Amino acid sequence: MDLTYTEEEQDFRARLRDWLAKVLPELPAKPSPDDWPGRRTYDLGWQRRLHDAGYAGLHWPVDAGGRGATPTQHLIFLEETERAGAPYVGANFVGLLHAGPTIAAEGTARQRARWLPPVLRGDEVWCQGFSEPDAGSDLASLRTRAVRDGDDYVISGSKIWTSHAEVADWCELLVRTDPGAAKHRGITWLAMPMDAPGVTVRPLRTLAGSTEFAEMFLDEVRVPVANRVGEENDGWRVTMVTLSFERGTAFVGEVVACRRTLGELARTAKANGRWDDPVLRRRLGRLSGEFGALWRLTQWNVSEAQRAGGVPGTGGSVFKLAYSHARQELYDLAAEVLGAGSLLLDEEWAMDRLSSLSYTIAAGTSQIQRNIVAERILGLPKGR
Repeated sequence: MDLTYTEEEQDFRARLRDWLAKVLPELPAKPSPDDWPGRRTYDLGWQRRLHDAGYAGLHWPVDAGGRGATPTQHLIFLEETERAGAPYVGANFVGLLHAGPTIAAEGTARQRARWLPPVLRGDEVWCQGFSEPDAGSDLASLRTRAVRDGDDYVISGSKIWTSHAEVADWCELLVRTDPGAAKHRGITWLAMPMDAPGVTVRPLRTLAGSTEFAEMFLDEVRVPVANRVGEENDGWRVTMVTLSFERGTAFVGEVVACRRTLGELARTAKANGRWDDPVLRRRLGRLSGEFGALWRLTQWNVSEAQRAGGVPGTGGSVFKLAYSHARQELYDLAAEVLGAGSLLLDEEWAMDRLSSLSYTIAAGTSQIQRNIVAERILGLPKGR
């Protein structure tokens, strides 16, 4: 991996900076965190601006509607948008970071033409229907059933932790199509319209008071067979592609954000007198080194993903494991630097600290990531 920048890449960075400096002051005010319809409108408005400027799906393949940018250009884009304080993917993170890349990698030409352009234009939002009340870390134990009926699947069951289901147009849905097969063998990946009859969404309130997660109940919902991505009963393999994107590249922008947060903490510590504590300075320095290393790992993962045809490899699990714990430590340290101010739930610091607690669970628990690293990278025998 070459960590230097070519003249063309430096020019790309300069043009992106100029565009961000022009467009960011024109953005409307951010809606309230509780206003999910408003946040959907805001997030999709930003996506449309990216699309019209040629930055949407920058690293996606050209035949999937992207620009086929190099890994370095992709990373430059993430660096510059985060440093400029630009909006992130927001309510459509599933469409842009999970479902969209999966369809680009596994979908038919017709499926790609139907679903990818609206994601990149900011016209449609996706949610993820994977986890169930009794199938979280052991996702292959899912029981939501899909029965073939002519040209449709008839689906009944329930999902939980369905991010942004209340404002989604589509759901990447895992269903069991062969209950008699081994649990990893009888699963199918479907694209389900959220306005289909029989879909009920009930928001879940988190510890922080937000409602971006939901329960979803499916009562004989009909989904066309044409909405199946991959073959019937081959959904576990397709799911591994989705999870590879979720763990391997979906968090890369957040690494840049965490490095920026470290800088803010250092400046705050100097202003409030906490900088005089040598233990705190060492912790800040060590975390700076950790996030610097995570950024280098990110560069490697993104580069390797492109060389492997666009799908991230098991290096994503190494990243996810290290990043989850580093993020938690970062916001524990923020609480020490900020003192009582870190407990105010109307402050972004407090919300970020609470959300950091979920990172060792979301996108596969740390225990799952350790198993993947042990078995698929180190070649250790599977645990009993």
